Amino acid sequence: MANPASRSNFLLALAGIALLLVGGAVGWTLESRRGGGAIDDAEFGSRVHAYIVEHPEVLVEAADKLKNQGGEKQLAELGDKVAQPFPGAVLGNPNGTVTLVEFTDFACTYCRGSAADVEALVAANPDLKVVIRELPIIAPTSPDAARWGLAAAEQGKYPAFHKAMFAAGRTDMASIEGAARAAGLDLERARKFAADPRVTAEIEANVGMARKLGVDGTPAWVVGDELIVGAVGRDALAKALAKARGS
Repeated sequence: MANPASRSNFLLALAGIALLLVGGAVGWTLESRRGGGAIDDAEFGSRVHAYIVEHPEVLVEAADKLKNQGGEKQLAELGDKVAQPFPGAVLGNPNGTVTLVEFTDFACTYCRGSAADVEALVAANPDLKVVIRELPIIAPTSPDAARWGLAAAEQGKYPAFHKAMFAAGRTDMASIEGAARAAGLDLERARKFAADPRVTAEIEANVGMARKLGVDGTPAWVVGDELIVGAVGRDALAKALAKARGS
């Protein structure tokens, strides 16, 4: 996931540590009382340190849990907006009954790696609608690629452009125009639409949604009332889709 060590993630990690310490403190306090002994601060600190060293994954798990819980609250506040696509910026079945929202950036290596997972999910789920939210935050050329992606959507050729852009592996203008040709776009029409105020408004709206959800990297996913951050893989997304279906 193209997600640098940010202030928000750092604070979440600290929150995870806090949860671990509180949980451990309660457990060890009860145990000491049960056994009639007392654990002093030094021993308590030593035990906490040893546990964290042996199980560092708990910090990540706690941080992710806190972030996802916060995301659920913000998703509820956003309502249906997050799942309403820019016209044409959809993969899979445009009329699908199950929706997967992806915040993505064409310059994101992890998004590129997740493209095969999304393609496999679409193939396995005829009822799946994948709403793409362009979030161009990785590279200086990301906004150009995002704008052309929305221009491809306007011409009804978003899936082909999406695939060609990730296959190119770069977001310079030569690669963007190459992907546009591969997708069969009218280049002049696309160039003009990429500068349209509607495109600017869409990208700004996506950035605003991401900020509200605490998403500061790509890919990020929304399935039902669940926010999932990172390149979590096909199985995790499939599990979230099954949960959204109620199965």
